[in-house]
Amino acid sequence: MKRIYFTLTLVLTQISLCFSQSFDIGSWNIINLKYTLNEKWSAFGEAQIRSLKFYNHFHYYEYKGGVNYKLYKNVNVTLAAGSYQTYKEGGDFVLPKNNDEFRLWPQIVFFQSIGQLKIEQRYRAEFRFTSNGYRNRFRYRLGVSYPFGKERNEYKPFQLSASNELFFTDREPYFERNRLLFSFNYKPSKNTTLQIGYLHQFDYKINDETGRDFLVLGFYYELFRNLRLKPETDQSLKDN
Repeated sequence: MKRIYFTLTLVLTQISLCFSQSFDIGSWNIINLKYTLNEKWSAFGEAQIRSLKFYNHFHYYEYKGGVNYKLYKNVNVTLAAGSYQTYKEGGDFVLPKNNDEFRLWPQIVFFQSIGQLKIEQRYRAEFRFTSNGYRNRFRYRLGVSYPFGKERNEYKPFQLSASNELFFTDREPYFERNRLLFSFNYKPSKNTTLQIGYLHQFDYKINDETGRDFLVLGFYYELFRNLRLKPETDQSLKDN
């Protein structure tokens, strides 16, 4: 176990050095806690902080929470809300803010397996109460993941995933953003998932959080009311 952590730390350091030297990349950091009540219901809380440069020029943070319900074997629905704060560019949390937002969002996720591949389609509607007025936004994400490694305690420890997400509004110009994510997940235990990835996004006349390229680091921890419950392998892609 110590060798694995050492190897991951070394790889992360080398990737960070390469990214920071080759082009301007920001950081995207996630902490997610989940409580699984039973096979149908779960709740989660998450916090994120982002920077436009490599752990410099922090310009955005959010915190949110919600409940999940497994409608069918391959269908999950979620209702969540949170606070989303965007600051001006040019430094750490530069005032005045670009956006101070409260957001309420329902979503539905469909899963499908083809052999070892897991395919996800996620539809989300966002009701956004911003400092610039009320707005609606709609998001669609298509993703695929591949778990691998020697199975332990009914889960595989490694996972590769990729996803592409489109952002739309009901106002002109309608299309706002395209977000592409590649990630590697390592699950050292039933409860814990560590994530490292690369995220690229294209913004078109968007009025909130910006940035093109990010190194993504995530820590996900899940608690189970019933210790006999299995990890939720169907929820293959981590929310971002």
